[in-house]
Amino acid sequence: MKRILFSAMALATSIYSYAQEIPKIKVTGYLETYYGYDFNEPVNNNRPGFVYSHNRHNEVNLNLGFIKAAYDSGKIRANVALMAGTYTNANLAAEPGVLKNIFEANAGIKLSETQNIWVDAGIFSSHIGFESAISKDCWVLTRNISSENTPYYESGAKVTYGSPEGQFTAALFYLNGWQRINRVDGNSKPAGGVQLTYKPTGKLTLNYSNYLGKEGINAVAVTRLYHNFYAIAQVTDEFGITAGFDYATQQKVKGQSAKSEIISPVLIAQYKFDPKFTVAARAEYYKDKDGVFIATGTPNGFKTMGYSMNLDYAPISNAVVRLEGKVYDSKDKVFTRDLGLVNHNATITASIAVSF
Repeated sequence: MKRILFSAMALATSIYSYAQEIPKIKVTGYLETYYGYDFNEPVNNNRPGFVYSHNRHNEVNLNLGFIKAAYDSGKIRANVALMAGTYTNANLAAEPGVLKNIFEANAGIKLSETQNIWVDAGIFSSHIGFESAISKDCWVLTRNISSENTPYYESGAKVTYGSPEGQFTAALFYLNGWQRINRVDGNSKPAGGVQLTYKPTGKLTLNYSNYLGKEGINAVAVTRLYHNFYAIAQVTDEFGITAGFDYATQQKVKGQSAKSEIISPVLIAQYKFDPKFTVAARAEYYKDKDGVFIATGTPNGFKTMGYSMNLDYAPISNAVVRLEGKVYDSKDKVFTRDLGLVNHNATITASIAVSF
């Protein structure tokens, strides 16, 4: 960890010095520390296996910290960011070596002088879902289950078109796979997806994203098709609603028509009752009977309701102090407690996040 932080600091210093000579380079950063308490008291201090962000119990820790340099000349653009934190350890565990510490690394070129069309390649944030790894940008401190179990990041190439008025954006993706930088799992099949975003007004966003790929080693790889819909409505300056719905299918056996299904609706309401204070509530449902993403070995699989309450205090625009309580209630006993299994899981999480 010390070597990573030292390297990041050295890189940041070099980039900052270089950026003074090239104004098109912008250096930014993000850091979020947190404390989480899981009332099931896991013996190894790890939250349940489907949790990748804020996943440590009874510790003050770093969830995510990164330093980023962005270059944009109007025709060429590039981004590179190095990161550290428990999110990195949990979510990029399958990536080899220093790839675990790459938050973003991509370059793009504008294809048209008259149209807003770009092609970008490298490692970038996922096109699926409305919640990202940057907690400060999300309405609720921790992620919902569907966000935790869809890609946080992607590696590949994409072509993006933006309408002149900025109301409509379309992107086509060629990907190395489902949240993979290196394909080292015996699967050489590429994947793909699309994203369509429409903003008819400044207070309404409508989005559809999908993913199509082969999962598993080549000889027995099965087809996965994932759909993600969401709408974000800022009803008033103080009150907003986000509604999302995920639906996915995956072949049970290669060459056969039988499929497993995953369903997950999410609803979030946010209210700013003071310029510095905001509250939010989230309700979510996740059904994965056959254990495609979350295996349980129980009759009903992972069939769970989740409820969250969130309080934010933002003393300045680029910093927020947050407190969240969350409860999961499952059909089957899928949560570990005292070396046994129970239907419930409750947590309290607090964090301080700063962007600069």
